[in-house]
Amino acid sequence: MIEAQLHVKRADFTLNVHLQLAGHGITALFGPSGCGKTTCLRAIAGLERAQGRVMVNGQIWQDDATQQWLPTHQRALGYVFQEASLFPHLGTRANLEYGLKRTPVARRKVALEQAVELLGLSHLMDRSVQTLSGGERQRVAIARALATSPQLLLMDEPLSALDAARKAEVLPYLERLQRSLEIPVLYVSHSQDEVARLAHHVVLLQAGSVVTQGSTASTMAQRDHPMGPAADAASLVQGHITAYDAQDHLSTVTFEGGELFISGASQRTTGEPVRLRVLARDVSVALQSPTCSSILNRLSARITALREDSPGHAMLTLQAGNTTLLARVSARSVRELNLHEGLSVVAQIKSVALLD
Repeated sequence: MIEAQLHVKRADFTLNVHLQLAGHGITALFGPSGCGKTTCLRAIAGLERAQGRVMVNGQIWQDDATQQWLPTHQRALGYVFQEASLFPHLGTRANLEYGLKRTPVARRKVALEQAVELLGLSHLMDRSVQTLSGGERQRVAIARALATSPQLLLMDEPLSALDAARKAEVLPYLERLQRSLEIPVLYVSHSQDEVARLAHHVVLLQAGSVVTQGSTASTMAQRDHPMGPAADAASLVQGHITAYDAQDHLSTVTFEGGELFISGASQRTTGEPVRLRVLARDVSVALQSPTCSSILNRLSARITALREDSPGHAMLTLQAGNTTLLARVSARSVRELNLHEGLSVVAQIKSVALLD
C-alpha cells in the first residue's frame, strides 16, 4: 500500500492531494501541464519538501505529525526522469553498476542480469552511453533505477523526450516490466495513449487536486471527467485473444461484453490478454442490428447516461455486459432515434486500436 498525503503551497500554485494506492502495478498520475503531477512525484521522493505523510508498504518516509523524515538517499526508490541523465564518462555497464552499488546487499531483490534482460540491453553492455540512441539511453536509465531494487519506482514522463519511433521502441519494455516485477510504479504522463496502454490505476489531477481516481478502464469511461478533449474521449476494453482467421487476418478478442474483431494481432497467441482502445467518435448506435453493413463489430448494449458534449453532439455512456463504452453522436441522431437512458441499442464500432 502506498499512502501520500501532501500539501505544497506556492505563490501561484497549491498542491493538496491524498493518495491511497495499491502496492503493485502501474498507477498513472495524469492531467494537463501544471496540474501538479511532477510536484507530487518529487514530494514523494523527498526532492521537494511538502507537508504531510508518505508511507510505502508499511515504511514511513515522512510523517510531519511525529516529525519523521527520510532524506531521498535513504528512501528505497528508483527515479526515472524525462531525460536519461546517464553518466556520460561511464559506459552502459558502469552506469548500471552504479545503481547496484548504492544498494545494500541485504536489500537487493532485482539482479543486474534480470534488469538487463527485461530491458533488452545485453548487446549494449560494452557500449559508451554517448553512442546510444535516445530510446536505448532511456532503457539504460530504467534498468539503472531497477538495479537499486526499489520499493517504489517513480517515472516522470520517461518518454516525453523521445520521438514516435523511439517511444514505440521503449513501450514494449515498460509493458514487460509491469508483467514481470512486483515493484509498484508511479508513472507521470499527459499522454492518454501511454496511460491506456500501461496503467492499471489512474489518478486524474487538475490544478493541484485529485479530480477522480480508479481503474484505468473505469476512469477513461467517466463522462464527467474525460481524460482529454471530447473529440479524443475513449474507453478501454480488456480481453483475451480467442481465435485467429488467417484468411482475413482478423483476431477475435473475447471480453466481458462480447467479442471484437481486430487486425494487427497475427503474432498473438490464443489466451493472451490484450487491451483495446475504442474512441468514442468511432462508435455509433442503431436501434437494431443492420442487415447490410461493412462494420463487423456490433455489440448489444444499453444507454446508461446521455449528456450534451458540444454544440451539435452528445456523449452516450453504453454498458455492454460489464464493459463501459463511450459513443459520440450527433444531437440530430439523439432526437431522430429518440435515444434516452435505459434504451437498448446496438453499438457499432468502426475502429479498434490494439494497445498491448
